[in-house]
Amino acid sequence: MTFCLGIKIAAGLVAIADTRLTSGTEVSSNRKISVHEVENHSLFIMTSGLRSVRDKAITYFKEVIAEQDQSFDKLYKAVNAFGQQVKRVAQEDKASLEASGMHFNLNAIVGGQLQHDEEHKLYLLYPEGNWVEVGTGSPFFIIGNSGYGKPLLYRNLTFESSLQEALKIGFLAYDATRVSANDVDYPLDVLLYQKDSFHMTEYRLEKEDMDEISYQWSALLNNSVRKLPTYWMDPIFDKLHANKSPA
Repeated sequence: MTFCLGIKIAAGLVAIADTRLTSGTEVSSNRKISVHEVENHSLFIMTSGLRSVRDKAITYFKEVIAEQDQSFDKLYKAVNAFGQQVKRVAQEDKASLEASGMHFNLNAIVGGQLQHDEEHKLYLLYPEGNWVEVGTGSPFFIIGNSGYGKPLLYRNLTFESSLQEALKIGFLAYDATRVSANDVDYPLDVLLYQKDSFHMTEYRLEKEDMDEISYQWSALLNNSVRKLPTYWMDPIFDKLHANKSPA
């Protein structure tokens, strides 16, 4: 399992990915974001699924990019090309994987901006090679362990959020996942893209970098729970007390 979050807001893109890899009882870490940049071409790919499928598809896609980069003037064309490589890997490996009891699985988030894109884009690509584009009403995609972080994102993230706000909310979504699932963990890779810049800024966060923020967030949540009004409970407890048998 993994945690990869892509956010598209008016100001740009935010990508967050953990690095934990699990294979049976073995635990290791490795980068899950792949970046490609040349002049007026800037994109990233984050993946969730079988490591062997991911590595093969990314390798094939890098070859395509090296040979055909200038033919991709809009990001959806590059997404189509990556989808073709995922389908190519499926043709080569799906039968043998399933015969071994493994499920062919690769989901990807692709974001960026190419020279003829009117704005930055964010896509979710499925194992079948088809894709959907993020909308402004729900401006994010999560792949991997997605359930724990979504409530916070739905409640706090909007298309008009700043890059700083989006990164903060994205980290809290990751933190909620990390404390709830033992297959998501540091180091955490962060990527920022400012609209029309054609440049990705990457940074790696270690556990010790974020322990204080995680602790403060936990304390704020606990304090907020205690401060919530209880008047709505009164009818329930009145009924409870009324139903008590006399001593």
